[in-house]
Amino acid sequence: MMSNGAEQSRTFETSLEALEQIVRQLEDGDLPLEKSLELFEQGIRLSRECQERLSQAERRIEILLRDNQGRPVAAAFKEPASDTPVREEENGL
Repeated sequence: MMSNGAEQSRTFETSLEALEQIVRQLEDGDLPLEKSLELFEQGIRLSRECQERLSQAERRIEILLRDNQGRPVAAAFKEPASDTPVREEENGL
């Protein structure tokens, strides 16, 4: 088990990779109940850690997207319009 200091230094990607590994182990289903519970608890901690990091990133983005009066600037996401015609090969024709 990692110490609290080591948990703090993990990146989002490292935490997500560890969570994916736990999920694979649990999906295999070949573990004793106690080991499964231990992995499940670790997975919940990692999931919460990842969610908190995503929330922090979202808050940072919101701050960066404020106008000069500090008001949030929000706009609906739109797919970039393509002015180039679609070739027949891309259309499946």
